Amino acid sequence: APEGATFEYMSRYADELSSYIEQEVPEQEKIIEMIGGGNTNRSNLNLWLVDPEERGRTQQEIADELGVQVRNFTGARTMVSQQQTFGGRRGGLPVEYVIQAKNLDDLKRVLPRFMDEVNKSPVFSVADLNLKFTKPELTINIDRDKAAVLGVSMQNIAETLQLTMSEQRVGYFILNGKQYQILSQIDRENRNKPSDLQNIYVRNNNGELIALDNLVTTSESSMPPQLYRYDRFVAATVSAGLAKRKTISEGLAEMDRIAADVLDDNFKTTLSGSSKDFVESSSSLMFAFVLALIFIYLVLSAQFESFRDPLIIMFTVPLALIGAMVSLWYFDQTMNIFSQIGVIMLIGLVSKNGILIVEFANQRKAMGEPMLIAVKNAAVARFRPILMTSLSTVLGILPMAIATGAGAESRVAMGIAVVGGMVCATFLSLFVIP
Repeated sequence: APEGATFEYMSRYADELSSYIEQEVPEQEKIIEMIGGGNTNRSNLNLWLVDPEERGRTQQEIADELGVQVRNFTGARTMVSQQQTFGGRRGGLPVEYVIQAKNLDDLKRVLPRFMDEVNKSPVFSVADLNLKFTKPELTINIDRDKAAVLGVSMQNIAETLQLTMSEQRVGYFILNGKQYQILSQIDRENRNKPSDLQNIYVRNNNGELIALDNLVTTSESSMPPQLYRYDRFVAATVSAGLAKRKTISEGLAEMDRIAADVLDDNFKTTLSGSSKDFVESSSSLMFAFVLALIFIYLVLSAQFESFRDPLIIMFTVPLALIGAMVSLWYFDQTMNIFSQIGVIMLIGLVSKNGILIVEFANQRKAMGEPMLIAVKNAAVARFRPILMTSLSTVLGILPMAIATGAGAESRVAMGIAVVGGMVCATFLSLFVIP
C-alpha cells in the first residue's frame, strides 16, 4: 500500500482480498493473512490449495488467473507469487536483482529509469522495488529562542510529543482478574494531520499551558522507509515476476541487458534470493557435469589401460544429450535444475553401452580376429544385452516421466530427460560406437 498506510487500512484491504479469493478460487483450502511484517504498509496472504487430484486447475494456472484479477484492486499494489521448488521454501518473486551504489543519491537518480525499462519488458509480468523514496516524513523544528522566552524546556517539549504520539506504555491496571497495558497516545482522529499540533499543550516552568504550535514549525518531506546495504554498498533490490513461459535464466539475462543500458561504471549488480540460488545451483551442476566426465574417463582409462578406448565409449554422451534435449523440447519442458540432474545421470547410464561393445571387441581382437570382424561380431553379440539393460533402465524411469500429483512437475522434467536420452543413445550407439 502507499507509504503511511495504517494497520487498520491494510487489515481492511486484506479482508477484502480474502473474501474475493474465497469466491473466485474454489480450489482454496484456507487463507492465512499476515498483516504488516516489518512495514505496516505490506501484508501477505498465503493461499493453501486442495490436493491436485481434487481440482481441475494446476497451481500455475490458478496463479496466472489470480495475478490478472488482483490488478482490479486499487487499494494496494498486489502481486501473486509461488513458493520456489528449489533453495529455501520462500515465497516472493523469482527474479531478485540487486543494484549497488556508493551513495544513495546515485541510486535515487537511476532507479526510476531502471524500473521503467523493467516494467516495459515483455519478459516480466510484474516488478517491485524495495527501496522507495515515498515515505512521508514530518520534521518538527523547535524555536529554541521562543521556547526560552516562554519558559519551556526542550525536555518538556520532547516528553509531551512522546506521551501524545509514541504509544508508549506507561503502566498496567488489573480489571476482572486480567492485566491491561496503559498506553499513552491521543486518539487517531486527533493526530492525523500536522495541524493537530495546535491541540497539544506543553507546560512551562510557571505551570502555564502553552500551545505547542507556538513553539515549533513543521516541514514535510519524503524519504525511504528503510535503507538497505549489500556487501557494504548502498543497495536496492528489484524483484520481478516472469511472464508466461519465461524462465529465470531469461529474466536474469533481461535484467543484465537493462543494467548495461541504464547503469554506468559507478554501479555494481548482483543477485539475491531465488535468483542467487538458481545461479549457484546451475554452476554447481555444470561443475558436477564436467567432473563426472573427467571421473568416468579416468576410471575407464585405468580399466582398459588405454587413453583411446574411453574416448570411443564416451561418444555416447553427446548422443544422450541430443535425445534429452529433443525430448524436453517435444514435451514442452525446460532445461531446469531437475532436467540438468537427469542429464548428469545420463553420463553414467549410457556409458555402459559403449563399454559392452568395446570390451567385447577387444577380447575378440586378443583372440586373433581382424579388427573389422571383431567390431562387427561385438556389435551383434552385445545387441541383446544392450537392449535388455537399456529397456530395464527406461522402464524403471518411466513412472517418473509420467508422474502426477503434488510436486510431479520436477520429477517429470528429470524423467523425460533420462528416458529420452537413454532411448536415443541406445539406438544410435549401436551404430556410432562400432
